[in-house]
Amino acid sequence: MAASSSGIVAALTAAALATVGYLAHQAAEALPAGAARAAGTGAAPAAGTSKAPQVKRDPTALPQESGEGPRVVYSLRRDRVWLVGANGEVARTFEVEPSAVDPAPGRYAVTSRSGTVTGSDGIPVEHVVRFTSVDGVVIGFSAAVDEARAAAAPAPKVRTGGIRESRVDGSAMWTFATIGRKVVVVR
Repeated sequence: MAASSSGIVAALTAAALATVGYLAHQAAEALPAGAARAAGTGAAPAAGTSKAPQVKRDPTALPQESGEGPRVVYSLRRDRVWLVGANGEVARTFEVEPSAVDPAPGRYAVTSRSGTVTGSDGIPVEHVVRFTSVDGVVIGFSAAVDEARAAAAPAPKVRTGGIRESRVDGSAMWTFATIGRKVVVVR
């Protein structure tokens, strides 16, 4: 009986190793071109380490499909903005409060700016940078002059297009996003 038990164990071990090898091959095939070799020589991992890729998404990482050149990138899902310089490096990233009306993903350009105005929700705002409109609702970035008052204000009864940022971030946006600056909206 011992001989047949050891044969079964050997067969199961061989099957398990074949399955792990197959899955590792499938995972390597699913990587983008060059990703396996980008970190080094492509050698097998050291004994005791996992072959499974460890994917942890950095919430501040610039979205890959956000274009090239100097631009403002706005992610609808992450409620985050990146200011990207001519060298492709992120100069600044920050969270925003989304507007009630979202722009469609796509490429836009800054069309107008205002130093200070009253937003469509009745809140005084500054550093307004507009880039599109949706069904008559103008979409743009702005900072509430009185952030505490704006945070305590009830939700507006009208559809608004103001993507709110802090005053510090609004100042950075104002300096960076001049008329004609590219704005890329991603999911």
